[in-house]
Parts: sequence; C-alpha cells; structure tokens
Amino acid sequence: MKALIITGLLFISVIGCDRPGTKHGKFIDDFTDGVNRTWIGSDYWANRLQDWQLNKGRIECITSQQNRSVSVLTCRLGNNDGNFSVSARLGLLTDSLPQNDLNWIGFRLGAKGQFGDYRDDAIYGKGFNVGITTAGQLFIGEPPVKEYKTGQMVVPYLINELILRADAIYTDGSYQFMISVIDPVSGNIIDELEESGIPGVSLTGAIGLVSHFTGFNRSNDIHSCWFDDIKINGKKVEILPENSFGPILFSQYTLGRGVLKLTAQIAPVGLNESRIVEFQVKNGNRWKTMQEAEIDTDAFTATFRIDDWNSREDIQYRLLYLQSIGIGMLEESFRTGTIRKEPLEKDEIIVAAFTGNNDIGFPDCDIVGAVTKINPDLLFFSGDQIYESVAGFGVQREPIDKATLDYLRKWYLYGWAFGDLFRDIPVVAIPDDHDVYHGNLWGAGGIAVPPGTTGNTAQDAGGYKMPARWVRMVERTQTSHLPDPFDPEPVEQGIGVYYTELNYGGISFAILEDRKFKSAPKQLLPDALINNGWAQNREWDAASNADVPGAKLLGERQLAFLDHWAEDWSNSTIMKVVLSQTIFANVATLPKDEYHDAVVPRLRILEKGEYPPDDKPVSDMDSNGWPQTGRNEALKRIRKAFAFHIAGDQHLGSTIRYGIDEWGDAGYALCVPSISNVWPRRWYPSIPGENRKTGAPEYTGDFIDGFGNKITVMAIANPTYTGKKPGNLYDRATGFGVVRFHKKSRNIDIECWPRFEEAYLEGAEQYPGWPVKINQMDNYNRKPYGWLPGINVSGMNNPVMKVYREDSGELIYAVRILGRSYDPPVFSPGSYRIVIGDENMLKELNELLPENIKGGKQIEVVFN
Repeated sequence: MKALIITGLLFISVIGCDRPGTKHGKFIDDFTDGVNRTWIGSDYWANRLQDWQLNKGRIECITSQQNRSVSVLTCRLGNNDGNFSVSARLGLLTDSLPQNDLNWIGFRLGAKGQFGDYRDDAIYGKGFNVGITTAGQLFIGEPPVKEYKTGQMVVPYLINELILRADAIYTDGSYQFMISVIDPVSGNIIDELEESGIPGVSLTGAIGLVSHFTGFNRSNDIHSCWFDDIKINGKKVEILPENSFGPILFSQYTLGRGVLKLTAQIAPVGLNESRIVEFQVKNGNRWKTMQEAEIDTDAFTATFRIDDWNSREDIQYRLLYLQSIGIGMLEESFRTGTIRKEPLEKDEIIVAAFTGNNDIGFPDCDIVGAVTKINPDLLFFSGDQIYESVAGFGVQREPIDKATLDYLRKWYLYGWAFGDLFRDIPVVAIPDDHDVYHGNLWGAGGIAVPPGTTGNTAQDAGGYKMPARWVRMVERTQTSHLPDPFDPEPVEQGIGVYYTELNYGGISFAILEDRKFKSAPKQLLPDALINNGWAQNREWDAASNADVPGAKLLGERQLAFLDHWAEDWSNSTIMKVVLSQTIFANVATLPKDEYHDAVVPRLRILEKGEYPPDDKPVSDMDSNGWPQTGRNEALKRIRKAFAFHIAGDQHLGSTIRYGIDEWGDAGYALCVPSISNVWPRRWYPSIPGENRKTGAPEYTGDFIDGFGNKITVMAIANPTYTGKKPGNLYDRATGFGVVRFHKKSRNIDIECWPRFEEAYLEGAEQYPGWPVKINQMDNYNRKPYGWLPGINVSGMNNPVMKVYREDSGELIYAVRILGRSYDPPVFSPGSYRIVIGDENMLKELNELLPENIKGGKQIEVVFN
C-alpha cells in the first residue's frame, strides 16, 4: 500500500494542504500493483507528464529522451547539516538500449530553481546527479563522457533489477558520498563508488528520479526504465506533506444571477479509476453532497452547475474524490474553499486582471502575495495562460493523447501558481492564441487550417492548427466554469463558444471571444504580402487599404450579443465592463525600417528617460485595430452601455481612450501588462501626441495608430532597465492591472502595478501615469446634436434610462443614471423614445424631439 512515513507516524492520505508537516523523517513509497495511469501521485511532479506512468506497481519512464525526471514534492534536502540516504529499486524496460556512458538513470539531489520555491525546484531545479550508465559505470556528480560502441548490450543486472543506493555522510562542511549497486535478492553489493569533499551548500533542494537517454528521436523512441521502492531518510531530510499536488489540482468558479458554476481540474487518473467528483457544502458539523460531476475523459475536468445558489452569505465547500491506491483500496482526497457571498452591498468592486502567463517568474509568489492583500472581488485572466515553452521541453502536437497531456502539464502550472486565489475568488479565464498553440490566431469561424500547412503559413490561412477535439479540451479546462454561453451553437468543426455575460456584484461583464470569429488577413489582402499578420509590401499602406469588405472581427453573433447586452440592465446592474483578449487598437511602435515584430525580443531595453528617435506606429493584424470597420462596430455597441474595457495580449500595459469618428468619443480601455514577458513591445512614437496634459510624456495624447484608428493614450508601461534580477523578468514591464469600480459615485480607478512592487504596501508606486481616474459617463463622449427634454423621476432612485430612435427602433444608449434626473443627449435629428425604470416598473415616453439647449424642457416621471 502506498504510504508516507513521517517520524514513525503513518499517513495513508497525502493529499491537499491542510495536514501538518514534520521537518525530519523518512519517506518510503512502495507502489501497489493494480493502479495504471499517467499521473504518478500527489507526492510527485513528472517532467514531462506524458513521459511517465504508474504501471505494474512502479514508476515507468516511457520515453528515451534527455533529462526526464520525477521530483518528489513532499520530501527534500533541508538547509541543515546531516547525513542522508536515497535508494530505489530500478531497471531498464528493454534490452535494446545501447551500452553507452551517455545514457544513465539515477537520482538528482538538492535541485534548486531561481525563486526558492519547491514548485520552481521541481520543474527547473538544477542539482547534483548520481547514478549508473547503461554501460554499468557508476558516477557521482556528472556521468563520464566515454561512449561505448553502438550495439553492445547493457550490463545484465540493469535489464533485470537492481537497488541503487546513495549514502551521504556529513563532516566539517562537506559530504562523503558512497553510491552502491545492490543485488535485491541477496543484498550483496555488486559495485560501488566513493567520493569525498562535496560541498554541503550544493545539497539543498528537491530530490528526483532521472532517466537520461540521448541519440533517440520520436520515430524510434522507446520505453527506458522504471523505479520502485523509493526510500529517503536522514537528518537532512525534510518531510513536507503540505507540498502535495492532486488528485484535485485546483478549481475555478463564477457566480452570477443565482447560478454557481465550478470546474474542478483533476490529474490524469486512470480509466479504471473513479470518474466522479462530489461538490459538498458544510451543513453544521457535517459535509453534504449537493452534486456529483463526471470527469471529462480528455480535459480531466468535472464541472458543476448549481441553480438557486444562496449568494447572500459565504459558504464553505469542498471537492471530494475517491482516489485509487491499490486493488480495491480507495482514499478520500479533498480540496476546500469558500464561495463568497455576492458583493452586492459593497460600494467598491475590485477586479484584478492578468495576461501573458509565461513561466519565467513561476510560481509568481510576488504577484500572488500582492493580489492576496488587495483581496479583489473578481480575477480576470485575459489569455495566454500558457505558452508553448512553459515548463521546458518545447511542445508536442501529436499524437492527440500526448498533445493533450503536453497542454495539461503547462496548464497545471497556472493552477499551481494561482490556485490558492481560486479557492475563494471568482475567476474569468479566456484562452488566447498561445493557449491553443498558435503564435497568432485568426479563428475564421472555427475552420481548420489547410491540410499540410504549418507555422506562419498555416496561421495566415486562418483557422485552428490543432485538432478540434484538442481545442475543445483546452476550452473546457479554461471556460467551462463561465456562465452558460449566450448562444451555445458551435462554430465550424464542432468547436464550442463561450461568449457570455457574468453579472456579479452589480457589475455586468460581457465576456468576448476576440479570435474565434476573426478573419485571416492574407487572402483578403493579397497585395499586402502578409506574413504572420504583418504586411511585407512596403509600398502598401494599412490605414488606407486594409479595411476591406468581408473582413470580420467579432462576427455577427457576438455583435448581436453586444446589442442584447447593452440593452439589458436587469438584476440591478449598475455598471458595465467588457472583458476580452486584446484591446481594439494597435498600441505599439517599431524603428522606422522594421516591418515585422520578430525584431521585438532583440530590441534594446532602454534606460529610464531614454526615447528612441525614429519609432513609428505599426500595423499588426493580430491586434484588434484590424479590421477597422469591425473594430468600430464593436466599439459602437460597447459605447452604448457606457462600458469600460479590460484586456491583455499586447505585452504592453496601457490605458487608452477610443475614438471612432473623433478622438475620445468612445470608452476607455486598460490593457494589462504581462505576468512575464517574452515579447516586450513598446510605444514611443517619434511624433508627440496632440492635446496631451501639461508635463505628460510625449507618448501620451491623441494619436492615429497604424490602421488609422483614433486613440488617446493616457499611460504606458514601457519596458525599461531596472537593475533587478533576473532581468528577463523585471526589465520587461511585467505586472498586473487592478480596476476599482465605485458603484455609488460611478467612478473608475485604473491601476497598473509592476510585479516587483508590493501593491499592498503604503508608498508602493505604480507604473508612470497611473492611476488613471475616470467616471462611468466618460465612456460615451460623442458631441451631442441636441438634448431631449430633461427627465426628473420621483418614486425611484437611480433608474435605468434607454434611448431609442423612433423610426428604426435602434438603441442609442442605455445607462443606470445616478440620482433621479438626467438630460439625455442625442447625436442626430429625429424623433426619439425613452424607456425609464427598472425591471418590471417601466415608463415609456414617445415622440421626443431634441433641442439645442441642455436642461430646457423638463418631463416629470412618477413611480408610485
């Protein structure tokens, strides 16, 4: 039976973060036969997930590639001095592996990453290697470089079974190492190697199992080796059961309009194991199961939808899964949290927003710590929750089962870093291009890219490169906890949709899909010579030529959703916000002679106060500055709701104000900075902005972007040299955004925080130019043609006012006014209709004509 022994106490369950830890002890894991699955167990992290399995009562490495490892999460070598020992039974899974000193199996000791966290250590940690080569050569530190002739067989005891044991004796600041090969039947030592003088400082950190094989490619890849009966003990050994991970890895939830949606992310358990997760709530001193959900066979998620949720109070919950630990043996595994009461009575609703979750700063303890102190009401992850490079080893796109595990391994890092926030705080997560293994994505209504195309050629053609089943899996992991889609009809290939409304705390959030319906530019703009969204024809001008018929941004279905959403102020909605992958402008510059952003990672990070001399606004069709008509149609609908916009994707923190016909006639937007940034874009136009505030930087003010769109730049988080280490994390303008919505005043505070600032400490500074403070009413700023009669309301405070044209029935705008009086502006001559009130208490005023004087004729509206 699988167990963890801690200083003489037997813990059958090694799940979750609620158990007390004991510092020094003994770790023993002897796997029981009968449990066959990809996921090894909660005590371990496998690099890569798809390269290891639990089978026949042992851990097997099912690939023969370099540097495959399994890190023990709940046991490590501490900072203290002392002796220790590590051993395991092991062997090769085939006799066809060549005798070669470059191929070895063994242990990695004291593995450490950059950030002093066990999760970082488990994935990126470099340590002290000990082991045995397939030529039978023992080594301590690094394997020998001598390579034997291909075709010679491995030593016989490696094909069968051996015990590999490493003993370390501490004396006066250094260790004497003894590594031994032991016959498991007789207990006799077959071979041994000794080395002394190994510094103790190099032996602090994670402990792992390693399979390292070279000279193999995917076509001749074969299973390599196995481990069992792992034993780790000694004074230097720390036992930390709170570091376990799984089988319930994390969860995400939303709550709106009385409906709770929660998705539990489960580790890849076996098909012969339980497929049910239970959602339980605290009922007195007991837990009551409210609902069961089946684990999806691709995404390994279990989604709960509970109607008529009591949103008036905090409710403790737990997720229960019965994990197989042997034939006929189960143990209960839990994940606990609190579904917060809906913050209807709170005046200030805080949204913390993120984008670009590369793994350079994993596990992002600085950001998590700051956000914990800020205590937001909602978390928004705008996309690129993973990148292809996350957790190392590149990307595997086929076969689909391996590609699924490849994605899930990267996705788990997102939950491993931010999962404690997800226990209690609702979260909106929407996938962007890298989440589906694209550098850029023009979804073109869900089609597949042309057969046989790859790379930029495939992307430029439009559609999805990965199979539809795989895309559905990704979207299930990230979006299945969102409110039900507005219109659930799938797009091409049966790929689902998730665009919807989340109504929470008096704020209505429209959640969009920027990429799925967007046209690909290459076929529509043949003269531009498009490469990955960039025109390579230098004589071709995007501002004049890119806005062609047939080019779509959000598509008709999402525009219809926005029409409905702008008009719907039910459920006591006070303010409105749009959440999407990216902003509707191209806020980026490049040196004048550059015509592709492939140069961005190579641009020098500037010192504070530097300004490049010849940067120009660019025309990147991955941005929502293109297509221009689609951009403007979306903004017109967003403007009708006086809505603020939060987005990400661009790797450059910015706050702008949109212009459609004139500068500043539409709403404000925050593009949040990346959590970590491999593509440090910048905004340094060589021509200073018009109408900027006195003393404001030259990159602020009124501009025309590379597509001819009008934008007013309020603040930019350009990358600058900080001197902090590591530079590839801190010099690239990384961080997160915070938006505070004040329901009583309708004020909106826009914040942009660097990740090296502790945002919860007094005196901490945001990026230059922030905070930006606006009011809800600033999000609709067209110049009026005239004003309808002023409306004075009695018997109702803060009613909703909707203004329509009489002839067409078009909604001009809808807003919950502040107080009881409002002078409605209109923007063209004609006859208008006003509907005012709330829910079922409505009054209608017809045939209203505009006057050129604000506050002229008045109309009294009485609600009894």
